[in-house]
Amino acid sequence: MDAPCQRIVWDVLPAIRAAIVVELVKCEVSQVEAARMLGIAPSAVSQYLSGKRGYRIEFEDDVKKAINSLARDLIDKKEQVKVTERICAICRQLREGEGGCAEPVPKQ
Repeated sequence: MDAPCQRIVWDVLPAIRAAIVVELVKCEVSQVEAARMLGIAPSAVSQYLSGKRGYRIEFEDDVKKAINSLARDLIDKKEQVKVTERICAICRQLREGEGGCAEPVPKQ
């Protein structure tokens, strides 16, 4: 059995980042700019978009709203968006909320 922190590192954080990347790209942010905004490699952005990374969790609506809000704030360049703090808040929301994320989705 995996420790909860292991699931967070391997599944939850990549899924959150993937969802943010998808929202940014939907709003016509380039992959390179999305990578810069999140402080990740452009290759990671490509893997998130292709479903090679961060595909294992389907989020509930309240979590999706928090992710969309962060993406909008990044696009709007709101003053000093604290990406790490916001991602941690989303992760806490998942851990505290009952049914915050569904079971891992098998890759097809």
